[in-house]
Amino acid sequence: MGSRRNTELFLLIASAFPVTLLYALYVAGTGATLSFQTLAVPIGLFAAFTAAHIAARIFVPGADPAILPIVFFLSGIGITFVTRLAPSLAMNQLIILFVSIALMIITLALVKNLDIVKRYKYTFGAIGILLLILPMFIGTEIYGSKLWIRIGSFTIQPGEFAKVFIVLFLAGYLSENRELLSISSHSIMGFKIPRLRLLTPLFLVWGICLLVVVFERDLGSALLFYTIFLMMLYAATGRVSYVIIGFFLLAIGAVGAYHFLSHVQVRFQIWLNPFADAQNKGYQIVQALYSLADGGLAGVGVGKGLAKLIPIVESDFIFSAIGEEMGLLGGAAVLLAFMLFAVRGLTTAARAKSDLAAFTATGLTAAISFQAFLIVGGVTKLIPLTGVTLPFMSQGGSSLLASFVIVALLMRAGDEATGRSVELAGTGISTALPDSAVAGAPTSKNGTRFFTANTGAAARSHARPNSRMRRRLLDTPESGVLGRVALAKRLTVTVFVFTGLFAILIGNLTYIQVFQAKNIQSMSSNNHTIMRAAYIKRGSIITSDGVTLAESVQNADGTYSRSYPNGNLAAHTVGYYSTQYGSTGIEASMNDTLTGSRDYSSWKNAVNSLAGITQPGNTVKLTINSSIQQAAEQALAGKKGAIVVLDPRTGAVLAKASAPTYDNSNVESLMGNGNDESQGSLVDRSTQSLYTPGSTFKVVTLAAALDSGKTTLDQSFESPSSMKIGDADVTNHLNANYGTVSLERAFALSSNVVFGQLATDIGADTLTQYARAFGYGQSLGQDFGTAESIIPDASAMTEWELAWAGAGQPVGQGHTPGPQTTVMQNAVIAAAIANNGIAMKPYVVAQTLSPEGTVVKTTQSRSLGQAISSDTAAKVKEAMLEVVEDGTGQVAQVSGVKVAGKTGTAEIGSRNINSVFIGFAPYDTPTVAISVMLEDYTEDSGEASAAELASQVLKVALAVQGA
Repeated sequence: MGSRRNTELFLLIASAFPVTLLYALYVAGTGATLSFQTLAVPIGLFAAFTAAHIAARIFVPGADPAILPIVFFLSGIGITFVTRLAPSLAMNQLIILFVSIALMIITLALVKNLDIVKRYKYTFGAIGILLLILPMFIGTEIYGSKLWIRIGSFTIQPGEFAKVFIVLFLAGYLSENRELLSISSHSIMGFKIPRLRLLTPLFLVWGICLLVVVFERDLGSALLFYTIFLMMLYAATGRVSYVIIGFFLLAIGAVGAYHFLSHVQVRFQIWLNPFADAQNKGYQIVQALYSLADGGLAGVGVGKGLAKLIPIVESDFIFSAIGEEMGLLGGAAVLLAFMLFAVRGLTTAARAKSDLAAFTATGLTAAISFQAFLIVGGVTKLIPLTGVTLPFMSQGGSSLLASFVIVALLMRAGDEATGRSVELAGTGISTALPDSAVAGAPTSKNGTRFFTANTGAAARSHARPNSRMRRRLLDTPESGVLGRVALAKRLTVTVFVFTGLFAILIGNLTYIQVFQAKNIQSMSSNNHTIMRAAYIKRGSIITSDGVTLAESVQNADGTYSRSYPNGNLAAHTVGYYSTQYGSTGIEASMNDTLTGSRDYSSWKNAVNSLAGITQPGNTVKLTINSSIQQAAEQALAGKKGAIVVLDPRTGAVLAKASAPTYDNSNVESLMGNGNDESQGSLVDRSTQSLYTPGSTFKVVTLAAALDSGKTTLDQSFESPSSMKIGDADVTNHLNANYGTVSLERAFALSSNVVFGQLATDIGADTLTQYARAFGYGQSLGQDFGTAESIIPDASAMTEWELAWAGAGQPVGQGHTPGPQTTVMQNAVIAAAIANNGIAMKPYVVAQTLSPEGTVVKTTQSRSLGQAISSDTAAKVKEAMLEVVEDGTGQVAQVSGVKVAGKTGTAEIGSRNINSVFIGFAPYDTPTVAISVMLEDYTEDSGEASAAELASQVLKVALAVQGA
């Protein structure tokens, strides 16, 4: 047995190198000098495990040689990260760690063999159940779970010790009853079902676990105990039916818990989408994912991570810190260590010379290994978060003490597995019975003989035939040597199962830290990315005429703060930059350029990025003109709505205003007040809100009708106040009766009845086709996102719905109604008409400038396509000019300039409407296109309409351009 212990010593020495190196990296990161004093923790820990090794030589010389070094490796990493993450708790954790090692040695000395489990199994079971349910009655609730019992200034978690006693009970119970439990009395379609009374232990454990979930709110412990029981039951009996029935009961319990227990619902909802409530219930897991994404392949370095942003990271989420600072390589090493622990523990069980040792080793191994799977799976969002600790590594005394007791018992089981002083023993036939014993055994109807259960090496031939505990003598596959062989095979299968589980964890970790890392880091809400950039001078954001909208100012501590020198001018476009709430707008979409990180836009930046050199960020120059932007914002002052101004020739956004607006220099106070109105001010109504376009959509309907050859501008239509089209009426605004009018005049007067007829004439297919040609159904911005404007599928619209759609009113029933438009979409439509039918893709970033001011990149114009022919566009322009010259849009006129446009009203209540206008100017050579949406407008109130606001903004825009 000396070779085993020599191997153990060699592995301990080998493990000391990474443990000491890791702690040294932590010490160096704090600025301290490396010395025996600063490295006292890993040196002392190695000494303690050396003492444990000596104890193993004395008390368990035949135990597995790999288990102790694996535990040393995990404990060393654990104490390093607890010290780094929670210095105030480090000394207490270190003391408990040394006490745990001492307790392990004491357990090895006191527990000479596992026979005590046979004698006191029911006592152990009662103690285990009592410890498990005790917090229900006298427990203290912490972080939403009632798992702890407070004794003075200390708290203990009885459930950690309960798993030890329950495993010992199950090992003793199963070692005496596995043959009985393996008997199946029913068979359904070849599937063997155990007797109902044999399922009693399964139902009992299931019920206790449900009580833990309900009253202690501890999903992790319940799932852990239940899984340990199922694994031990399968290992003991070989009956897959127990596992299937067990999972069926688990599914019933899970569904019931989800429907009736709010805390279980929260766990599942957070698992499905933690980002839906990233600042509250999903905060921990979201921050953990941010940390893991930052870690990448090799990690950010010990002491350089931001895992402290995760609440109680030193306990439940310590693996996130390991993954961030040690990277995928370090995190995978930890998982491989737990995998090896499972393999060596189950190998110990497979080598066992008694059922008792085998089941003890199986249960104890599962208690550690599956618990590690549960917590790492939860932290990496593979499974719902359960809240258990990571064995040997997480901060917490109860977990450490219980884990080291488990190691001691596992080593004891491994020592017994050598068979040094124990003959092959089990509950089945371990020695040949004399013929007289076999002949004297009672016989069942099918010829099977029975005998009384025995716990020794040989059966007693004088056993009473009618004993309550009877075993099958001849046809039980779990009897004797064959049963031991079958058990070893099942344990081998279990080894592969655990190997697969940890392989899945490593694969999922690789997916997060390598394949999804960039996406997670670029999330606008990722405060880790923002905080890392605190020491980088972000580039400025300026307008096309050189006005600074955002810049970075250096603080006394060397970090930089974001400043907005022109207040909240273009706030929705610029966005905000917050270490707590992330970033939006240009601050988010151009983050890589603004921070100067991994910027390959020039050869110099590329070289610096590859070398890891921190460099100032580049400046982003917008297409927005400050004067036009101010005019748009002033027009919307005190109102709700949005205005977009485009250059129709290129798609450049000259102004983009949304009201109400917000102060992007103090977004924290806005987020914190919980006021719906304040939260609503964060919405960019120009790109993200969908509105009824009203009669402005008639531009699309008219363009579709003219371009498809269905009509001409001079064609006459009847325009009574109301007309039945399809199954219901279409009415003009204010029930106006226009008589017989030309199509051009109907457009100028905005007749719903005429355009309802026109829409049915051209058909739903044609109308939806042209709407999509103008941009409906897609996000429009080159460098910003928009909500997709909605036009229903042609097949979904009835004739009446189609008529109203052609007039710009969504009345769909049984499907998403349309049309619905963004203000940006309406601007694109107006710009396309002005640009000879070519729709341009809008963009807001004109250029990227280096810190020295040289142009790094210039945005090129891109076309959405030729929406309509230039001839059709000219006819629609003519009709839009008539609207402003002698129609509903006369208030949009600008002195000295011809303006073309289209008004619209969208009813949103009994009296209120949304006032809408789209247009362009100058008429002959358009250089400005505009879209205005004014919410909650009251007609005849005397307040300015959307057309009047458009006139104000166009006047400024044309003056800026010198038109």
